[in-house]
Amino acid sequence: MTEATLRPIAEAVTRRAQRQGYVTARDVRAELTLAGLPAECWKQVVALARPALSYRQGRYYPVSAVSSRAWHEQEQQRLIAKAVRRLIRQHRAAVKRRERRGQARSDFIHPVTVYTDDGKILHVLSRDLSPTGIRLIGTCQLLGQKVRIEMAAGDETVLSVCARILWTCAVGDGLFENGGSFLALASG
Repeated sequence: MTEATLRPIAEAVTRRAQRQGYVTARDVRAELTLAGLPAECWKQVVALARPALSYRQGRYYPVSAVSSRAWHEQEQQRLIAKAVRRLIRQHRAAVKRRERRGQARSDFIHPVTVYTDDGKILHVLSRDLSPTGIRLIGTCQLLGQKVRIEMAAGDETVLSVCARILWTCAVGDGLFENGGSFLALASG
């Protein structure tokens, strides 16, 4: 059977799929019979209609704007993920170039208690820790202050250490990072 003869049948099958939500091989054969053509040509009709139909579990569904939109959204998510991965790689490379610390630091995210010289008791979060210092995240700027820091160890012992806060950086509304250098072990 020629493509020119079957093209109108393929278009009718596509319209029927859009109207019904899907068509089956039986529906395609019925369209061929209505047109006075042999039902055995149904696979050729489906092949012609293939750009407009999607086969799933024995049915031919119309390819709609919704599935096109879903594809577009997936493509956007893929592009965003690619851009974020590139940003992370660039950030890691920049941090590596800027790193001036003599001591390696470790992620150490734990609640700690800070006692200031003026009697304040602050509950902050440690960010990282090295043998020579610590980074703290809290709601106060502590630049230049000498503080006592208490950190609980896993075995319920408490490490108490004196530190000098050498730098402070605002990281959000009312949120600050403070970097301190250890001075001495402190007595509780």
